[in-house]
Amino acid sequence: MYVCICHAVTDTHIREAVNQGCCSMRDLRHELGVATQCGRCACHARDVLNAALLDIAEPIPNAA
Repeated sequence: MYVCICHAVTDTHIREAVNQGCCSMRDLRHELGVATQCGRCACHARDVLNAALLDIAEPIPNAA
């Protein structure tokens, strides 16, 4: 789903950026341009960022 219409950034783009080391809104602004134009996406982008960071922090259960 599109999070930032101004820069055509999706939730997938944000998750990929987190997987590559982005860990703050400042990082997302620098890497993807999120919330640098109209700013309407900032709250949703922060929610996606936090969810992605939680996904990384939680251990994945072993399927064995």
